[in-house]
Amino acid sequence: MAESIGINVTQSNEPLPAGVKLPIYMDNHATTPLDPRVLEAMMPYLTGIFGNAASRNHSFGWEAESAVEKAREQIAKLIGATAKEIIFTSGATESNNLAIKGIAEMYRERGNHIITQVTEHKAVLDTCKRLEKSGYRITYLPAQADGLIDIEDLKRAMDDQTILVSIMYANNEIGVIQPIREIGKLCHEKGVLFHTDAVQAVGKIPVNVIADNIDVLSLSGHKIYGPKGVGALYVRRRNPRVQISEQINGGGHERGMRSGTLNVPGIVGLGAACEICQNEMEAEAAREIELRDYLRAKLEKALDYTQVNGNMDHHLPGNLNMSFVYVEGESLLMGINDIAVSSGSACTSATLEPSYVLKALGLGDDVAHSSIRFGLGRFNTKAEVDYVSDKLIDVVSKLRELSPLYEMVKEGIDLSKIEWAAH
Repeated sequence: MAESIGINVTQSNEPLPAGVKLPIYMDNHATTPLDPRVLEAMMPYLTGIFGNAASRNHSFGWEAESAVEKAREQIAKLIGATAKEIIFTSGATESNNLAIKGIAEMYRERGNHIITQVTEHKAVLDTCKRLEKSGYRITYLPAQADGLIDIEDLKRAMDDQTILVSIMYANNEIGVIQPIREIGKLCHEKGVLFHTDAVQAVGKIPVNVIADNIDVLSLSGHKIYGPKGVGALYVRRRNPRVQISEQINGGGHERGMRSGTLNVPGIVGLGAACEICQNEMEAEAAREIELRDYLRAKLEKALDYTQVNGNMDHHLPGNLNMSFVYVEGESLLMGINDIAVSSGSACTSATLEPSYVLKALGLGDDVAHSSIRFGLGRFNTKAEVDYVSDKLIDVVSKLRELSPLYEMVKEGIDLSKIEWAAH
């Protein structure tokens, strides 16, 4: 990580506002806290009801199996599927791997071409890169400046060897919701299977696999106030019936697609989390949009040279990705170290790289590095948003006082016309 900047912008003896407790968590795209109601549903299966759901000879197994089947129903209802179409996994990374590798292997004789996009999660991109090494052709569609793909690009990319399109429902960094229904319709017209990584969308916005023309869908428990280490894969059973080669062998569990003893407490928790989302999603989304827009308005009113990244007309309720130009991102994060947010930079192999998603939108390194992703969620309050916005305004203002670039821009100097001396 970058070194500290020699000025402490976090020290304050001010009393905390009512209703604010530090640190504040606003990184709900990374993970969400477990909803107490979910934990309550899980508890019996962590203690007394401990049977293996595959044990068919006694009541311990029957009880576990019954709980698993109830969770299948809860998950299916949330996405408009049937219970038999839900396959349990260890999380969305496994679901994505199973979907993409499993389809690639099963339909290899039909073709070897897969289409995805450059702003996908690494669980999709790295899986596709692995398949490239095995002789598959992968097309990585570019993103437009607002983060959306161009449907015409997708049409042009398809050929008679295309077997799968994998496009995420909503982006984890910029919150942009892709035109999924349109993409799925095009795939079905061309006889191509359509997979979507819907981790950020399920439970936050209405998702219906039939109306959206989705054949295979990945989801995860810990993004919707459920437990970590459990996820699911929706696999369509008719029109078309999708076949997937298992990637984990042994026992033939989950309709032969995913062997392994089921994580019953986790599955129960995932089901409970989905049911809560089903009942409360509309009200929760409205509240998160209100908080997000309030946060954005406060920041934009107080600070110049800010920009919002991603199309805000097709957007997740709790996501706000903003760049604070002429501020160094790591210094900004250090200045707000009592607030959990995500930066536009990723630490990889001891180097600080700007986000590949923001770069794909055409942002320069300097703007990408100065970006913050706010992930508002179920348990965030208006008092917290006030504290975060006030703190951020203060820190950005102080950092800009130290920035010669900001000073030059304020004086009307065009930075693009300056010839910088090489060191």
